[in-house]
Amino acid sequence: MANPALTLREIVARLGGEALGEVAAPLTGVATLDSAGPGDITFLANPKYRSKLASTRAGAVILSPGDRDAAAIPRIVSDNPYAYYARTVALFHPPPAVRPGIHPLAQVDASARVDAGAEIDAFAVIGPGATIARDASIGPHGVIGAGVAIGAGTRLNARVTIYDGCSVGERCVLHSGVVIGADGFGMARDAGRWIKIPQVGSVRIGNDVEIGANTTIDRGALDDTVIEDGVKLDNQIQIAHNCVIGAHTVIAGCTGISGSVTVGKHCMIGGGVGLVGHIAICDHVTISGFSLITKSITEPGTYTSGLPFMPHAEWLRNAVHLRRLGEMARELRKEHTGEERDRNDD
Repeated sequence: MANPALTLREIVARLGGEALGEVAAPLTGVATLDSAGPGDITFLANPKYRSKLASTRAGAVILSPGDRDAAAIPRIVSDNPYAYYARTVALFHPPPAVRPGIHPLAQVDASARVDAGAEIDAFAVIGPGATIARDASIGPHGVIGAGVAIGAGTRLNARVTIYDGCSVGERCVLHSGVVIGADGFGMARDAGRWIKIPQVGSVRIGNDVEIGANTTIDRGALDDTVIEDGVKLDNQIQIAHNCVIGAHTVIAGCTGISGSVTVGKHCMIGGGVGLVGHIAICDHVTISGFSLITKSITEPGTYTSGLPFMPHAEWLRNAVHLRRLGEMARELRKEHTGEERDRNDD
């Protein structure tokens, strides 16, 4: 399907901002400063690329108030050019329209309630008592368990699995391979053997949540695992049972969050982060990638753990010193104590 053709005035009418000048012909796409042509609108969000404005072939540019006079081509002035760029891309590339109806090769339980405006694709399975709201889309080979509720406008891509009793809010996007509501890893030890603890809680996902491919969110042991409104999760994240992820928090790929962790609102967690169980992270915390968080964080701010990379030979030398830290500390205490005695004797 061809992209829509839009003038600057039409874009501003939909997204706000201020238009300076007008394009000779409607725009049909968004591109970078380097690759844009006359039919594209581009953007300047990072000042270090300002010099590229002189050579870009774009038909128009999105920029900040401080850069409003830095370009001669038609432009849109926005307080947040990067967010404006994101919304502009969505204008030119709207998601495919939902095709209401149930595919002949789908399997829908007689007790499920599927709105007439919802889409159920081929080989999807909808379990007993499930509810699929209007404009929701269940992709091919999706599995929706018993009693699951899927909110209006939510899109599940191919092979998403939602276990029994879980719920997903409105306008969410779940990418391929997402698993919601598998059992949490709960075991009790008895006489040298492990006994499985039944996981009888659920997973509740709020509105406007996006979950990346192959991310897994476990159901709670007794209470529910909760993902609040506006949370954005990258690919291949593990969220264990009874976690609560606060509203509008973003988490990058390959992060692992142990059981019963509470993450506050408006947090940013980098890729490959590990959080041990039963801790709490307050609101407005940023955690650098590959950090290991072993205790609760009670003050907003940026937190980092781990060593920066270095040549292997240097790392080996430093590792030797790390192994001797305890011994070195004892020697320093002994020397310090001896010096104190000498001063007292004097």
